[in-house]
Formats: sequence, structure tokens, C-alpha cells
Amino acid sequence: MIVPSSAELRLRTESPDVVAGALSPELAERIPRTRVQVESLEGEVVIRIEADDNSALRAALNSYIRWTNVAEETAREARGR
Repeated sequence: MIVPSSAELRLRTESPDVVAGALSPELAERIPRTRVQVESLEGEVVIRIEADDNSALRAALNSYIRWTNVAEETAREARGR
């Protein structure tokens, strides 16, 4: 029996809609053996990842953290900070 692994990231940001929007194309390109949800809340982006195994979870976490960092840095540069 496969027991899924899961993680929830809550990332504070000044641009939650921009960051969540930047991640939306990645949701269409599925990472194998994972299911991902991204939600924009007031002041934060919530990323929920469920994976079939720890290796898939780690790969998805690394990818979404990297993509979120790029989106946040881009939004910061666009704001002129």
C-alpha cells in the first residue's frame, strides 16, 4: 500500500496574486506522481503538495520553492525595490 506524502508551504509576500499567478502555468505541467494546489490569500501564498512518495514530494517542493522565489524577486523588481 502506498501512503502519500504531503506538505503545505505558507509563504508571506507583498504580491500574493502575482506569485500565485506566476505559478499557475506550472500547475498545468504536472510533476510526475504529485498533485499540487496553489491559493492566494491576504499577504501569503499557500502551496499544498501531495505526492506518491518522498522523492516526488522533495522534487515538487524544490521546484515550487525555486519558482516562487523567482516570481517574488521579479515582483519586487517591478515594484522598484
